[in-house]
Amino acid sequence: MAENKKIRKALISVYHKDGLDSILAKLHEGGVQFLSTGGTQQFIESLGYPCQKVESVTTYPSILGGRVKTLHPKVFGGILARRDNEGDLSQMKEYDIPEIDLVVVDLYPFEDTVANGATEEEIIEKIDIGGISLIRAAAKNFNDVVIVPSKAEYGLLLNILQEKGAETTRQERKMFAERAFGVSSHYDTAIHAWFASK
Repeated sequence: MAENKKIRKALISVYHKDGLDSILAKLHEGGVQFLSTGGTQQFIESLGYPCQKVESVTTYPSILGGRVKTLHPKVFGGILARRDNEGDLSQMKEYDIPEIDLVVVDLYPFEDTVANGATEEEIIEKIDIGGISLIRAAAKNFNDVVIVPSKAEYGLLLNILQEKGAETTRQERKMFAERAFGVSSHYDTAIHAWFASK
């Protein structure tokens, strides 16, 4: 099992775009290919970087008013596939699944929406499904994948990129995974608290 892993393809799907430009610049410098959706894809391209649409991988458009964008076997297969498992690699080839080495996510602002006195309908629409699923999948497969689960981790990734380029150690990936499950746990706790208060 390789300790160091090169980042070749990054899936980036964020709600807030601020602070992302420095990371994109270093990733691009390191030869990393970008894969994204909607507004994030437009933001990446506005900075002059090529970016593949998730829809071109899944062959499905964003559907149900944006509720379903990344939830597809070609995306989650690319994240969850074990790079040292011959069966996984064979299925990736069979189904034309791309390897995704880095996932950068910034979840819908559920807590802010609640705090701002939004309607129940508005609050429910800010329960992130695709993002939280991407976080859990990438964190589970930290042996092969880097997960950046919120803006709070941008600085950590940027430091690594500046020091070593687009490569991470297993220990670094495990650290990101730990933080990812912290973000996931906090997010679900906030949602549970809101439902429990109704």
